[in-house]
Amino acid sequence: MMQARIETQNLLKQVSRSFYLTLRVLPRSVRHPISLAYLLARASDTVADTRLIAISRRREGLQQLKEAILSACKEGPIFGPNLGDLAEAQEQITGEGTQGERDLLVHLDDLLQAVRTTDHADRLRIAKLLSTIIQGQETDLVQFDTTPGRVTALDTDRELDAYTYAVAGCVGEFWTDMCRAHVFPSDPLDDTALRTNGIRFGKGLQLVNILRDLPNDLRRGRCYIPKERLSPLGLDPADLLDPAAMEQFRPLYQDCLDLAADHLSAGWQYTVSLPFRCLRIRLACAWPALIGIRTLAGLHTGNVLDSSLRIKIGRAEIRSIMIRSILLYSVPAAWNRQFTRARNSG
Repeated sequence: MMQARIETQNLLKQVSRSFYLTLRVLPRSVRHPISLAYLLARASDTVADTRLIAISRRREGLQQLKEAILSACKEGPIFGPNLGDLAEAQEQITGEGTQGERDLLVHLDDLLQAVRTTDHADRLRIAKLLSTIIQGQETDLVQFDTTPGRVTALDTDRELDAYTYAVAGCVGEFWTDMCRAHVFPSDPLDDTALRTNGIRFGKGLQLVNILRDLPNDLRRGRCYIPKERLSPLGLDPADLLDPAAMEQFRPLYQDCLDLAADHLSAGWQYTVSLPFRCLRIRLACAWPALIGIRTLAGLHTGNVLDSSLRIKIGRAEIRSIMIRSILLYSVPAAWNRQFTRARNSG
């Protein structure tokens, strides 16, 4: 079991330097299963996002991966899905984390074996989570037209909400269930509010990614801004490829930023409602919420349609957020105000 946990930590370092810090601070009781779930979700995301491979093959790979995960989680045989071609394709992709993503696919057998080191109830939670995420990824692959030069958009706000739930909101449910089972099983909390805010927290973090990565997604033929919101402004999805459309697009983009901020605000309510004694869990929730709201503050200005302008919170600011949250923890009123101060700073 110890070797499996060491390998898990090494993979986490490769594929997510920032989220690795969040996972590392978690209590030991939930760190291993949540880390495994994250790595399996990153593996499925890698399969879905390997653009050098035909969509039909990626969908097949997702199905193979889901079957392997469900088998491992439900005490069936452990077998590695045949994803060698997708792993090899990572060698042709440049960018931060691609070697780690290749290693994820290469070492899936090890991850699936590690899943067996978790208890039965946790395996069932992992199975439910990954089934939902992979279904969302499959829907995403079907949704978007891959015709070169064409940009396809979601049709409605409802579709966007369903997508953000499937790939991130469900993580809030999983996180809540894991913590309820292992960290604060008997504390008198409002479970309905906790679950609702946890779902919104995940949706908010995904919306931050969507709004930050908009120009890159557009150049891949994907527009997550629904057509029902673009049409009243006289905009087609392809119009957003032109940075000059920003002024026409800005009112809608601001609305999207506000929605993301409101979801993150629910995430902060989730965080401060957790038992005060659960320092590690509270920090693990606080950091992505604070980093997310600071990212939104940066997106409020400038031209997000200009692909040459990348809004990203630097490592120095991330360290500052983390250190400040630790130093303020002994002053609850000040600690609780961190999110409001970060939101208003934009």
